Amino acid sequence: MKDAPLAPQADGDEPELKRSLSNRHIQLIAIGGAIGTGLFMGSGKTISLAGPSIIFVYMIIGFMLFFVMRAMGELLLSNLNYKSFIDFSTDLLGPMAGYFTGWTYWFCWIVTGIADVIAISGYTQFWFPDIPLWMPAIGCVAVLLSLNLLTVKMFGELEFWFAMIKIIAICGLVCTGLYMVVTSFQSPTGNTASLTNLWNDGGMFPHGLMGFFAGFQIAVFAFVGIELVGTTAAETKNPERNLPRAINSIPLRIIMFYVFALIAILAVTPWRDVVANKSPFVELFMLAGLPAAAAIINFVVLTSAASSANSGVFSTSRMLFGLAVEGDAPRKFMHLSKQAVPSNGLIFSCICLLAGALVIYLVPNLMEAFTLITTVSATLFMFVWTMILLSYLAYRKKSAHLHRASNYKMPGGKVMVWVCLGFFVFILALLALENDTRQALYMVPVWFAVLGLAYRSVLRNKSRVKQAE
Repeated sequence: MKDAPLAPQADGDEPELKRSLSNRHIQLIAIGGAIGTGLFMGSGKTISLAGPSIIFVYMIIGFMLFFVMRAMGELLLSNLNYKSFIDFSTDLLGPMAGYFTGWTYWFCWIVTGIADVIAISGYTQFWFPDIPLWMPAIGCVAVLLSLNLLTVKMFGELEFWFAMIKIIAICGLVCTGLYMVVTSFQSPTGNTASLTNLWNDGGMFPHGLMGFFAGFQIAVFAFVGIELVGTTAAETKNPERNLPRAINSIPLRIIMFYVFALIAILAVTPWRDVVANKSPFVELFMLAGLPAAAAIINFVVLTSAASSANSGVFSTSRMLFGLAVEGDAPRKFMHLSKQAVPSNGLIFSCICLLAGALVIYLVPNLMEAFTLITTVSATLFMFVWTMILLSYLAYRKKSAHLHRASNYKMPGGKVMVWVCLGFFVFILALLALENDTRQALYMVPVWFAVLGLAYRSVLRNKSRVKQAE
């Protein structure tokens, strides 16, 4: 049965988002969220740091985040009035928790989106080296805003095709690597493609435990956005069926798109030959005799960055909508267009993304700032994941009857929540070890201090509104 169109917004009526995203959209949005640009561009650095043990790093991070997603899934399905994790964190942990979660998630995606816009400008120079860097940045934001303003379904279609490009590229790499191993391909340097390359040069842990731990610092950034499927809950057709399907397929996706890809790279190119500042995807295709590899992978990485920016535009506008409904953001962000799109939130978020173009214009050398931006983003994403887990603990305490009645219980329950929380503390400790990531950790408390001051103002406004009523 088709969804009914959005009802006119009469005075006093609360606007509602339409359930326009199908199972096809949700599955590919979940895949797109699980495959970050970090896999294409950051895997070279992680391999050089951790060697073949990087395979275990990605598996462990994916394993932990699967339980975060299962906790989120049980919470969203326990009450279909929950539209996103703002709603259940507000309900279960209190208004302040909802406020901090919503605005932090908004800021996460704005920061990530700025980084993506900067990256897109850099990738565009591959084909158009003479145009100013700020031009593709503005063009990207304008295109994403225009398409997202049309319909919610347009976002789903964009993510569907962006994710398809990533999937095809990874499947192409895995199949190429498998063929080279089977045929015992020899590289110009004399290396033979073989699975023994995974362990015959210093073993699986050539840099010991410290090298293994160093891989976590960068690899965790590749999983940013995995929770995006939770922000689509309010606009998903048949969420009882489609959300569990998307979440349950996360382990299979991690194996297919991370583990197999890394095995293919390491089997063809011994880990010592992987260059930290180059994409191993490009190098493998070049070895296979595909001269267009650089252009193809540049296109794939560009679409991956555009996918991330598109996700940011979508999720930030929905967060602003949810915050406005709770009274934690200006009421103008509650406005929905005739297509049931939170247009004011979209426009405001895109204006913020244009800060990326401003950064490009003002700062000639962006790499240090880029690292700082992505580290701040990943640290704040871990805060959001932590709030999901704390909400789950509160749900088990306050609504034990809903947990007992749930058809989609989180495996491991409260025990796995504490294991995941301990893992996040471990990641933060690792981030504190390196100078560049440690600087980003110093910046995070500043954000929470600003939020705390803003929350006091919000409380005063709410108090005035109540007195006026």
